[in-house]
Amino acid sequence: MGPSDSSAVPALLLRGVVKRFGSLTAVDGLDLDVPQGVVLGLLGPNGAGKSTTMKMLTAQSLADEGEIRILGHEIPAESKWARARMGVVPQHDNLDEELTVEQNLRMFSFLYRVPRRQRREAIGRAMRLAQLGDRGDTLVDDLSGGMRRRLLIVRALLHRPELVLMDEPTVGLDPQVRQDLWGVINALRAEGVTVLMSTHYIEEAERLSDEVALMAAGRVVERGTPADLVAKYAGATVEEYTPGEDGIDALEALIRGHGFTTRRTGTTVSVLRAEELPESLRDRLATPLRRASNLEDVFVTLTGESVE
Repeated sequence: MGPSDSSAVPALLLRGVVKRFGSLTAVDGLDLDVPQGVVLGLLGPNGAGKSTTMKMLTAQSLADEGEIRILGHEIPAESKWARARMGVVPQHDNLDEELTVEQNLRMFSFLYRVPRRQRREAIGRAMRLAQLGDRGDTLVDDLSGGMRRRLLIVRALLHRPELVLMDEPTVGLDPQVRQDLWGVINALRAEGVTVLMSTHYIEEAERLSDEVALMAAGRVVERGTPADLVAKYAGATVEEYTPGEDGIDALEALIRGHGFTTRRTGTTVSVLRAEELPESLRDRLATPLRRASNLEDVFVTLTGESVE
């Protein structure tokens, strides 16, 4: 089966996908559609099945049940066609440290079969995207952690893939470096590339994703734009209350008795949709700490567990 040019074909289609490891079911009836041109964040804690899903999409691991299609190509039967049209950013750094930045990219331009006349341009574009334009002759071993990760991402873009898979692309990096990488991902969005990015960083999912799929226990429990999900499940404001002498159980029972969703955060009780609390209830509570609602609140509400 050859490549299809139809944008109506989903970039990714998973139906009833199951993956077991002995008695452990890592992916449990996963359904996921990703249209072309979307940045989708797969958000969930470690153990939710995100990395296992990524491995099945790249045919490193075979599903026990279900259907997987990438740009219309059935996986694993048509993995060769799919691989030619997608780029994969691995979770772990596997750059060749003894080669320079440009040599690493040149080697992968051969592996990705970038036509000879396009190689120079492809390598130059990758270095610009990675903000490594002046580092072509630098050995990878001499790059900072953030530079290496940027190089790892753009290496997967040499053949101008229509779909890019990123498995926890910024895990283990400090916040400043993480934000540098976000710039690379935003540049891809501007080019209309479809991106599936697994992450357990709330802010990353909120900032980068057109849509997020919240994943827990091997399946997607909810999906939508970050703003819509927060509005639907957590409202605009969360307020954090410290219990009085009656204790935390009594405080939680009081607030829930008025129909509000709460979550415990340490020794305090967080109240979702706090902007809707009636004054009669507020008068019975201590002065709260206030903050904007976020996806973490949504995730805990839906699954009872924290993302990180």
